[in-house]
Amino acid sequence: MRAVIVLLLLALVVSPALAQTEVDTALVLTVDSSGSIDAEEFRLQKEGIAQAITHARVLDAVRSGPHRRIAIAYAEWGGPGTAQTVVNWHIVSSKETAEEFAAAVITASRSYQSYNAIGDAIDHGVDLLKTCPCKPTRQVIDLSGDNADMRSNRPAPMARDAAVAQRITINALAVLSSGGSGGHPDLVGYYEANVIGGRGAFVIAAKGRDDFVRAMREKMILEVAWDRPANLPQAAQD
Repeated sequence: MRAVIVLLLLALVVSPALAQTEVDTALVLTVDSSGSIDAEEFRLQKEGIAQAITHARVLDAVRSGPHRRIAIAYAEWGGPGTAQTVVNWHIVSSKETAEEFAAAVITASRSYQSYNAIGDAIDHGVDLLKTCPCKPTRQVIDLSGDNADMRSNRPAPMARDAAVAQRITINALAVLSSGGSGGHPDLVGYYEANVIGGRGAFVIAAKGRDDFVRAMREKMILEVAWDRPANLPQAAQD
């Protein structure tokens, strides 16, 4: 009887570690929900994520790693200290699990945000990665936005450097206006200098909200593919 009790106690100690699912990538999608994004633009962003995660090429990339699955969460950001986790961690390994995550993103209520605080968004992504019920081979924060950092509690470069020190990669999707820029004269260059960091970090540009679906799909493929595609952007090379 005593031996049985000992075994049960050991099981209680070991089980939390065993319960952690090994995944190839833990990916946090952080989406701009600030005042510069109107309702239609915000809808296009969410639909872009839903269409990307369920796309056949993205699912092929998800299953290309040794564990054949990723963990993914969705957060919205805007003003200082207001970034919110909107859809918590999902394990995606199949079309069905991808569709579950996509549905959760589409049906989630929009959080209230104000001015752009990219540094706070990065810090929130780092904190969210710490809560992942998984054992990832790599950790990635995916930030999309249409303007520069404005009112962060901690400037974006400082938040980025702190994340990179924890072996987290930060990629960015710059949403440009029809004239080729966002709310910054060189948004891609700004993100390259101040936001992205870590192994293989890169920026992809969406030429307006209507191009968000294409850009998010290509970005997600690059982020989760185990063997990097030949057309990987130069900024993403090691």
